Amino acid sequence: MTALSININKFALIRNARGADLPNLIDISKKCIEYGADGITVHPRPDERHVKFSDLQELKNLTNNYEQIEFNIEGYPSDDFIKRVIDVSPDQVTLVPDPPEALTSSFGWDCEKNKFFLNEVINKLRDNNIRVSIFINPSSKTLSNLEIIKPNRVELYTYDYAKNYNENKNSAIKSYLEVTNYLKNEFPNISLNAGHDLNLDNLDYFLQNIPEIKEVSIGHALVCDSIDFGLKETIEKYKNITQKSND
Repeated sequence: MTALSININKFALIRNARGADLPNLIDISKKCIEYGADGITVHPRPDERHVKFSDLQELKNLTNNYEQIEFNIEGYPSDDFIKRVIDVSPDQVTLVPDPPEALTSSFGWDCEKNKFFLNEVINKLRDNNIRVSIFINPSSKTLSNLEIIKPNRVELYTYDYAKNYNENKNSAIKSYLEVTNYLKNEFPNISLNAGHDLNLDNLDYFLQNIPEIKEVSIGHALVCDSIDFGLKETIEKYKNITQKSND
C-alpha cells in the first residue's frame, strides 16, 4: 500500500487569511487522520503564508499520539530551516530547492551542482534520526552523485505527469518509468515518494504503473475536491486508490 500524506498548507492559508485560528490546523489534521490519512505534510515557507514554524511542534505532538502516522516537513534547507526541523524531529524531511519567493515547488534538485551541499545537510538530519527525501525531476540526467548525497528517499516531482496526463497518459508517465527503473538498478536502497498535482483523475494510473511508490503527498487537489465531496469522502476516495496500488 502507498501511504497517503495530506499536505495541510492550503488549510493554513485559509486560516491565515483572516488572521485568526479557523480552521484550526490541529483539528483539521485530527480529522484527516481519523478519516484515513497515513501522515501529515507541511511546507513552512520563509514568509509563513501557509503553515507557520510555530505550528510545527504542536503538529508533531499530535502525530506522536497515533501509531504509524508520520509527520513530514518540506522545505529549502537553509540554516534556520535545518535548526527548526531538528528541534521538532519529524519522521521525514523532504528537501526542495525552492527559492524563498517561490509560489510553489516547481523543479527538482540538480544533484551534480548540489551534491556536497545536500550530503552535508542530509548527514545533519540523519544524525538526528530523521529520514530524508529529496525532490527530483523525472530525468536520470539530474540524478548523478546519489551515492555521495545518500538520501533515504527521493520524491518524484509529478507536475509534468499531471500536466500531460489528459493528452496522453502513456507518454506522460514515460520519463517517470525510466527514472524509476534507473533508481531500482543503480540505487536499490533509495525508496520512492511522489507529489505535486496528483489528483483523483491521475493518481490511480500513476500508482498502478509505479507501485514502488512508498508515499504520495497531496494537498491542493484534495482541498479542492473537499469542496465537492466533503473532507471525509474525499480522503476515502484517495485511500481507495492508494490502498490498491500494490494489489
